[in-house]
Amino acid sequence: MTRVALIGVLLLAAIAGEARAQTPSGAPDGPLAATRRVLERSSEIVRGPGDRKQKLLALNDLLRGFLDTDALAELAAGKHLEGRSPEERAEFMRLFRELFVRTYVQRLLLFDAPQFAYRNERVNGDTATVGTDIVTSGDLFAVDFTLRRTPQGWRASDIKVEQVSLAQNFRSQFDSALAKTDFQRLLDTLRKKLDAPAT
Repeated sequence: MTRVALIGVLLLAAIAGEARAQTPSGAPDGPLAATRRVLERSSEIVRGPGDRKQKLLALNDLLRGFLDTDALAELAAGKHLEGRSPEERAEFMRLFRELFVRTYVQRLLLFDAPQFAYRNERVNGDTATVGTDIVTSGDLFAVDFTLRRTPQGWRASDIKVEQVSLAQNFRSQFDSALAKTDFQRLLDTLRKKLDAPAT
């Protein structure tokens, strides 16, 4: 597993030009508070009682409420969604959401829950960046969450690990795949991955 992929798993296990803060840092309804709640609750689930299946279900529910997977999917697919039918777009969004959450949630229990430190919160209208650090026994990694305000609250629309965007990482993979095949075959590949037995 690459360093970026590993940190992608870890950051989900617990789960910034300069803008003037419009929400006080650490405000109860602000992006920093929302991020902290998810990270701390995830750590409680990983460390808490229950079998693996119960923890996976709890983490799935938690992360679905925090990750804006539609925004991540649009960033990841980029130009490849242009000209697609509403049905194709909806199917891609569904497959991406299910695979993204399932893959990372299944793998996160392979690792000990890391410690988290919180650096800063920058808010500009309905978008924000929250800077955090993941602290493991042997290293420290900077993780920046890009969030946007939605009717359901602040949700993460991208994640940067050591300045590497998770959405851009997916886009590179999709660009490579679609250089060799068409969009329908890409959807077929995603379906097969989703239908594969959970490991």
